[in-house]
Amino acid sequence: MTLAAAANENLANISNVLIYSSMAVYTLAFLAHIAEWVFGSRSKVGRTAAALTGKSGQSAAAPAVTVKAAAQGGGTAVLDKPKVVTRSAAGTRDVPDGPGAAGGDAQGDLYGRIAVSLTALAFLVEAGGVVARALSVERAPWGNMYEFSITFSTVAVGAYLGFLAARKNVRWLGLALVTTVLLDLGVATKWLYTESDQLVPALDSYWLWIHVSTAIFCGAVFYLGAVGTVLYLFRDAYEGKLARGGKPGSFATSVLERMPSAASLDKFAYRVNAAVFPLWTFTIIAGAIWAGDAWGRYWGWDPKEVWSFVTWVAYACYLHARATAGWKGRKAAYLALFAFACWIWNYYGVNILLSGKHSYGGV
Repeated sequence: MTLAAAANENLANISNVLIYSSMAVYTLAFLAHIAEWVFGSRSKVGRTAAALTGKSGQSAAAPAVTVKAAAQGGGTAVLDKPKVVTRSAAGTRDVPDGPGAAGGDAQGDLYGRIAVSLTALAFLVEAGGVVARALSVERAPWGNMYEFSITFSTVAVGAYLGFLAARKNVRWLGLALVTTVLLDLGVATKWLYTESDQLVPALDSYWLWIHVSTAIFCGAVFYLGAVGTVLYLFRDAYEGKLARGGKPGSFATSVLERMPSAASLDKFAYRVNAAVFPLWTFTIIAGAIWAGDAWGRYWGWDPKEVWSFVTWVAYACYLHARATAGWKGRKAAYLALFAFACWIWNYYGVNILLSGKHSYGGV
């Protein structure tokens, strides 16, 4: 039996420097996203109200294509893209998507592009920190809560950038994502930090690469779905108030008018949750197989096992609810948030507050 190699302290220190550097760049991205929202044009505010009240002069179902005049000094005219209209989950409203976080003007778009560029740079720096951590001990970099946290935020940002690379209109996710990534890294470096070291024997298995990596990916995508769900609830309330003839506050109007419609947000959340649910199922199965190898039983009602299954049941109920006529819209959204809350509790609460074979509160 060979002894495990000692951690490479130089690489471990490089990893720490890279993680802190990524936090600095994420902070700059956060400020750029704030500028995107603050300085973005508000000239398009009111399109939702016009669509709901029939004052737009156009049918919401057949949005028009308009022509912008060429800029001074010559040039060709520019065709605006048709406004995307999506029916709500309940099928009661046809509302155009908002123009995006910046409102579509040049200044806001510039700040938005800077924010995305800084987010991509921070992602690369943070990913470098995760890789350096792995190289320092020559193993998968998610053997404790600190490593899980830094990898989780890296994957969440990577998924967001992947959506952008696929030309999906998800820049509205940027501010919420960067904010929570900073919180995640702050908690990880302040309270969860663990010196780079080798694994406890039960974790020293190739299943660590399979089981934990899929759990991290599922959690990151579930997080994006949860953000979309929260924003859906706000936007749906905004559209509902307008449909009833109410007048939302100026802050709510300036922010929510730029968001995609409630229907688009609802559809985004549903699709990402549905897409990753089979992988979460595989995660639980892989964990059971690993438990059989490590502890001689596939299921022992350990708190982590129990709450992983509770999370699975909650998301299964959510997906089933979306296929049931009476549980679309807000009811299903609340269920989706409950399911994600189960995932969060399964990570923080179970690991720190409950005792079991999966607890890493002392690591």
